[in-house]
Amino acid sequence: MENQIKQKLNRELSNAQEKLPIKIVQFGGGNFMRGFTDYIIDKLNKETDWKGGIVNLQATPNGSILKMEEQDNLYTLFTRGIKKGEIHDEKQVISAIQKSINPYSDYNGFLALAKEEELEFVFSNTTETGIAYDETETSYEGPHRNFPAKVTVLLYERFKHFNGAADKGLRIIPCELIENNAFALRDIILKYAQLWNLEQEFVQWINQYNYFHNTLVDRIVPGYPKDDAGSYEDQLDYEDQMMVVSECFLLFVIQEAGNLNERIPFNKINEQILVVDDIRPYRLRKVRILNGGHTLMLAPAILSGQETVKESIDNPFIGKFLSNAIFNEVNPTLGLDEAELKNFAEEVFDRFRNPFIKHYLASIALYFVSKFKVRVLPSLLTYVETKGKLPVNLTFSLASLIRFYQGNFGEKALPLNDEAGIIDKFKEIWTNEDYEKVAELALSETLFWDTDLTQVEGLKTAVAKALYEIDHHDMETAYNNFVEFNS
Repeated sequence: MENQIKQKLNRELSNAQEKLPIKIVQFGGGNFMRGFTDYIIDKLNKETDWKGGIVNLQATPNGSILKMEEQDNLYTLFTRGIKKGEIHDEKQVISAIQKSINPYSDYNGFLALAKEEELEFVFSNTTETGIAYDETETSYEGPHRNFPAKVTVLLYERFKHFNGAADKGLRIIPCELIENNAFALRDIILKYAQLWNLEQEFVQWINQYNYFHNTLVDRIVPGYPKDDAGSYEDQLDYEDQMMVVSECFLLFVIQEAGNLNERIPFNKINEQILVVDDIRPYRLRKVRILNGGHTLMLAPAILSGQETVKESIDNPFIGKFLSNAIFNEVNPTLGLDEAELKNFAEEVFDRFRNPFIKHYLASIALYFVSKFKVRVLPSLLTYVETKGKLPVNLTFSLASLIRFYQGNFGEKALPLNDEAGIIDKFKEIWTNEDYEKVAELALSETLFWDTDLTQVEGLKTAVAKALYEIDHHDMETAYNNFVEFNS
């Protein structure tokens, strides 16, 4: 029957009535957490004998957990993308969250979480600005707006309730996208302990019996599909106002502390969850291959007339260019297992081909120079250092960036979106018509690269040659001529 009123998603309807012990407090229940950590815990609950419930805490005063509570803290996760070249499209109801609490309106409910016997983990995603110290939070009395202040209160209430018991410490696993996120959070917690004059025994308990796990997280979670909600609703026989869409790819790298897999069996589910002693190589791999892949293909793709990441990698020229750059020039500079790098790169390319995500190149062009400096330039310089020659593809990418910052290509205005000083400096450089001079000025500008790249043997001549080819041929022909020039 058309236009039939659907029943709101609830536990009886979805047969998800099992009560789970509260093992996790989660700060922030936004799209990413629901498509990432909540999905992982739900999978653990359904596929292993580990059973753990989540309490979802509203992160900000203006947030709203009412919709989650109205549908028994359930929601549908649509996972869509490409796996090993094949379309992957599935949906499932996630039932790991047991209750949601607004700590601003129910502060006592928040404090009571510290007394949960089986509580062991804190997950968070409060954005990169969430892990910060706010010196105006001068009182222990809450509710607090600051996220680390809230965690300090939770830990102190637990310390008091269990008399500093060694087995009642928590494992803090933040998902904010900053380096050493758990250590940064720990240091702020200790600052609040000092600011609030909390006992030294509490500080000792924090340091001895609580574990802080730095992490690296990676998954694109667009969230509620507001632009295409109808097509998703048509797949459901219930009403769900909290449904979430996610890509297939998932990477969760967690720094080991205190035998983590013995406490939560991440290694028993088929997901890319790595508990390692050092997450730095994995961060490097992500920055150089995933982020670097976006950045190094950006200018060649835009100058070739592409508009999205998917269009670019599906284009025979750009797709081959990117593949050559990653497999032949970036991966060999990373010093990691070759097979592991190959698998990761292939997964990245699958992500780039995801037909369900429209990732515009113009959005990647934001602060393009600084991104190139961090993500691509180190691969280029390491390649030169180890191989004793220029990497052809990365060099062509660098030349394409310099050409991009001229601002126009034929009749087309290019999407420059950078600091005014960088755009103005490139404008000044491009008043020259001699490609050798443009290459020299652009490569020697420390405002761009923090170093003088004209000191790299042969780079100035190679970039000048690439600039000439780009201006006198279509991009594919320019690239082929440049490859031949360097062979």
